Amino acid sequence: MALQLHVPVCAGLLNSGSRAYSLPQRKVSTFATLSQPRSDSVNWVEATNTFFLQDKRPIMLFDGVCNLCNGGVKFVRDNDRNKTIRYEALQSEAGKMLLRRSGRAPDDISSVVLVEKHRSYIKSEAVLKIMEYIDLPFPHLAALLKLVPLFVRDFVYDNVADNRYNVFGRSESCEI
Repeated sequence: MALQLHVPVCAGLLNSGSRAYSLPQRKVSTFATLSQPRSDSVNWVEATNTFFLQDKRPIMLFDGVCNLCNGGVKFVRDNDRNKTIRYEALQSEAGKMLLRRSGRAPDDISSVVLVEKHRSYIKSEAVLKIMEYIDLPFPHLAALLKLVPLFVRDFVYDNVADNRYNVFGRSESCEI
């Protein structure tokens, strides 16, 4: 499936005061190619709906052996007085199922994932969405950070994620 960038084709004139300008003719061009949804993702959504039957709160998936990730979970817990987020290690069976629900490989521990009943977020989008759920001032900070383009946020996120074990180390088992 291709995402097309539609630029209006207009042979008309724009009037600006007493001058008239003609708009150039533009073609529709392919902007990006989107991958098809995974064929098994619908089954995983159905299979994991039980996670949201009794408890509608989103679930934060994190790398349970990463010290940075465990510190992030502790930080979120400390700043989530209303207990609006649940937590699950990516390495757990539930975490693997929720990864599949999110259209990711069950062994993909490269990113924090926030799973809501009808949507999942990854990388910097997940971090910002988590910030929206916790106490002030973090929702306001998330709104400010959304002004930074996604490709820049994800570039920074990927660089931190790729070096998290070297800088922060690993724990022997899932801590949270």
